[in-house]
Amino acid sequence: MTERAEKKQSALWENIKVVIQALLLATVIRTVLFQPFTIPSGSMMPTLLVGDYIFVNKFAYGFSKYSLPFSPNLFSGRIFASEPKRGDVVVFRFPPNPEVDYIKRLIGLPGDRIQVINDVLYLNGKPVPREPDGTFTSDYHLDPGADVPVFREQLPSGRNYDTLDQSTDSRGDNTREFIVPPDHYFMMGDNRDNSLDSRFDVGFVPAENLVGRASLIFFSLGNDTSFREIWKWPSNMRWDRIFKSVD
Repeated sequence: MTERAEKKQSALWENIKVVIQALLLATVIRTVLFQPFTIPSGSMMPTLLVGDYIFVNKFAYGFSKYSLPFSPNLFSGRIFASEPKRGDVVVFRFPPNPEVDYIKRLIGLPGDRIQVINDVLYLNGKPVPREPDGTFTSDYHLDPGADVPVFREQLPSGRNYDTLDQSTDSRGDNTREFIVPPDHYFMMGDNRDNSLDSRFDVGFVPAENLVGRASLIFFSLGNDTSFREIWKWPSNMRWDRIFKSVD
């Protein structure tokens, strides 16, 4: 083999090693630290909109089998576990079908008593304070309506966030009392009248099913714009949402 051919082969191998290393680094980051997700529905409006692309902090609560690609059954429970905080926006695996990712707000910790009475959220027998905070209209074609009333809730910890209240008589506006069992959590969407959450089919979410905490919106496209429709980006980009933290 000539010296020139050896140099070409060496350069090719170096390029291959760089690609492999980059792929391994990306896999580690996605598995251990942050994973991107797309918001496909309006259940978390107005906090998260359809077309938001977010990073989820997978290290926030430790790791379960659902933190790994393809969810291999290598261990049970969580390792390096950390207790989530009430009010966190959480990505988790849907308990009836763990192949499906859901994103909701964590409202109830183990032992909490949760109930909704006449639109008002009750936590351990006390109403969660809420104040009117304007109205909301979405650019999504399946939006909850125009000028939907917004209410800002404040949890006992002082954490606050906006919720939507489109109707005063939806099936989730008056519920039974839910008592959160050990190692489980109670989740609700901020779009209270348009969210399938722990009040309904989701039920209590096992700690093992938590994937991570939504931390940052890194990209956002409005008006039902597909990510592939690059030519529509300039006119449909939600510039004010890029690099916005998720509260």
